[in-house]
Amino acid sequence: MTQLPADDLPRRKAQLIARLAELDQRLHGIEDELLSHQSRDWEELATERENDEVLTSIGDDGRAELRMIFAALARLDAGSYGVCVTCAAPIAAERLDLLPATPFCRDCAP
Repeated sequence: MTQLPADDLPRRKAQLIARLAELDQRLHGIEDELLSHQSRDWEELATERENDEVLTSIGDDGRAELRMIFAALARLDAGSYGVCVTCAAPIAAERLDLLPATPFCRDCAP
């Protein structure tokens, strides 16, 4: 089903798994930072709360990317990685280089 060369798939899988490891480390760092605030000073507490909002947003984005990567790995295992989930057209290798977890071709991308 995939249009990518078979010898390219292990490299792409390794790329996705490496990104998973990066995200996992980053998300744990964010979690640790969010749990570490102990300030009793109002100014510092206000600053920490602002930072927490940013960290929470970054964490949400990271978790969304994790879901996309897990879905991409499932498509890899199913043999449909590199095929648009909307129109079934091949996803260009250049697009996968930039967005390895994308399920969409350029024309179907939101």
